[in-house]
Amino acid sequence: MSLLLCFFVLLLSMSSMDAKKVSEAIGSLSGAMSVLEGGIKTEVSKRRIQESTPIESTDETSEQVNRISAALKEMNEIQEAQASTQGSAAVVSLEEAQDGFVIELPASLLFKPGSAVIQNEDSLLFLKRVALIIGELPNETTLSVCGHTDDQGPSVKGPYKDNWELSSARAISVLQELLLDGVDPKRISAAGYAEFSPKATNATESGREQNRRVELRFYAGKNADKSKVQQSVLDRAAAQ
Repeated sequence: MSLLLCFFVLLLSMSSMDAKKVSEAIGSLSGAMSVLEGGIKTEVSKRRIQESTPIESTDETSEQVNRISAALKEMNEIQEAQASTQGSAAVVSLEEAQDGFVIELPASLLFKPGSAVIQNEDSLLFLKRVALIIGELPNETTLSVCGHTDDQGPSVKGPYKDNWELSSARAISVLQELLLDGVDPKRISAAGYAEFSPKATNATESGREQNRRVELRFYAGKNADKSKVQQSVLDRAAAQ
């Protein structure tokens, strides 16, 4: 036993241990086994934080436009469901404009021929949803309700003598409904364009149907543009 002990002591004294290699070996083993030195704390890099953190959109207007699009989709689905018994469905559309966006409501969806009274319950519900969304848009956003007709004049037995009165009355009717639903009067206006702003030909019935419409035109406020308007028409006339 003494000889064996002396033999192992001799082998130990003849061997040399490389501390660096031992450290690397331990590190390699720890990495392979997913063992982290220093307890359970880990250091998370900035890149990893950026990759794991979701990007939150701050564009509130875009969010509201998406909500309006969803409301339009539901409205059109209701119209398609009713089309099986009532004929062709009137489609509500949403289009982008240079300074905002436009919701187009077919007149047949809102009014009876020659009338400016909104009687469709689905349309009234849709306008209520639009009014709620308008309240959540930035305060600088304004709305113009625009009435349009085809080139066929209203019935002589009706209350309106021409398309100017009919288109204006329909625009005001939609405006008043939005006011009842809580839209700020300072942010809304109405105008009638009669048959003088068509989007399709008046030579066909389908074209005339497209021209009979009410548009909700949303305008984004542009404070920078206000500084460009330094003189009104009256100011210029006085200067002359």
